[in-house]
Amino acid sequence: MRETGADVRLVRHSAAALDAAKARLDKLDAPADVASWHVDPKANRVVVDVVAGHLDDNDVSSFLRSARATAPVRVATVPEGPRTFAAGTVGGDPYYTGNVRCSIGFSVHGGFVTAGHCGRAGASVRGWDGSAMGTFQGSSFPGDDYAYVSIGHGWWTVPVVLGWGTIPDQLVRGSAEAPVGASICRSGSTTKWHCGRLLAKNETVNYSDGTVVHQLTKTSVCAQGGDSGGSFISGDQAQGVTSGGWGNCSSGGETWYQPVNEILGRYGLRLHTA
Repeated sequence: MRETGADVRLVRHSAAALDAAKARLDKLDAPADVASWHVDPKANRVVVDVVAGHLDDNDVSSFLRSARATAPVRVATVPEGPRTFAAGTVGGDPYYTGNVRCSIGFSVHGGFVTAGHCGRAGASVRGWDGSAMGTFQGSSFPGDDYAYVSIGHGWWTVPVVLGWGTIPDQLVRGSAEAPVGASICRSGSTTKWHCGRLLAKNETVNYSDGTVVHQLTKTSVCAQGGDSGGSFISGDQAQGVTSGGWGNCSSGGETWYQPVNEILGRYGLRLHTA
């Protein structure tokens, strides 16, 4: 291994042991100021992110004591708690359901995938122009954050992610999963096109309203209200749909996405590719 340039290091906790430890944390009742937790293979720990200024809160301290009793834990801080990125209706954006505006994720044959918190199964969807577009055929949130919308009424699907004039619109050619550290970009109806790095996978996120979502992927890309459901893409490969995060696109932040391959498998969908 060393001959190839790899660094061999014996670690105390195996990957299976760390995954099992994280699964035990997933069963704990996390307070609002515990933002998220994920396995960090390099640190050989389960990293728990706590909102800055709340480490000494009684409920946070109690959670961390329980976490340390069941898993090898490293505590980190984040500037603010995560939230989902749906928004009230604003004219001229991709789709609406009720009084919520969200963003299309990726075209699939028969419709598109998006975030589950944007609408319940059976909810009607209107397009950017306010005309009837389709219906939520399936939706899962919390726990997961994904949904499938079937379309009709003269709408059709194309294998494209909007670049919003920042770059040319991007063709989607597949959904090969990008590794941690990869460059990744997001397209959404509020803040348009932004890029960053893939930071961690299989993260449990405790949103500030008390809803918990598992197996999300964390990125350094910013997002804001109305970007929910929008596309995360690496090169020409679909990665996932925007779930939520903290911060904004003025001062920066972090955003999580629901991996797209899980959505395709859950509903038996086929990604529309170029």
